[in-house]
Amino acid sequence: MDKYVITISRQFGALGRTIAQHMAQSLGIEFYDRDIVEKTAKRMGLPVSEVSREEERYGNFFSEKRYPLGMGPVSMQEELFQIQSNIIRDFASKDSCIIVGRCSDYCLKDMDRVLNVYVYAPVEKRIENCTSILGMDEKTARRMLQEVDKAREAYRKKYCKSITGIFDNRDVCIDSGKFGAEVTGDILCGMVRSVFG
Repeated sequence: MDKYVITISRQFGALGRTIAQHMAQSLGIEFYDRDIVEKTAKRMGLPVSEVSREEERYGNFFSEKRYPLGMGPVSMQEELFQIQSNIIRDFASKDSCIIVGRCSDYCLKDMDRVLNVYVYAPVEKRIENCTSILGMDEKTARRMLQEVDKAREAYRKKYCKSITGIFDNRDVCIDSGKFGAEVTGDILCGMVRSVFG
């Protein structure tokens, strides 16, 4: 089978990362998520914790207001996006792989043999996933759902200028709440095998 890339974007708590891991194991290909953060930190000469903090900070109104006119975290986030985009393209150019998040669908928009997947689930199912799998209490889960989804949407809006809707540049949208993580991964693996041979 010739090289291909799967990108997975997801709502918080929809188990997109778990699905990606299951798919990578089933397809026998690499899976990249935290590796992108680690490589970014290395290239920027920063601790991994600081890069992670900058990623999580995106979309925070107060953080942006404290550093007006492109100073501080805002300019760091620009650099962060550029470096992560280059790392994503590097991973995608080597071997078949799955890349989670970080606007990877947009970063690879000019590349052939890419399947862009968006994983979502109903709010109550995502809260259940957060409490039973991630060990959060319900109040924290509800807050995290709102904050992380809002930050991801703001990040996508800022850096993916040509994308205006949730379905833009996404080939498959799937409700993991309906099927569960493993079956969702199996369905997507079936698509990958059908599409890429």
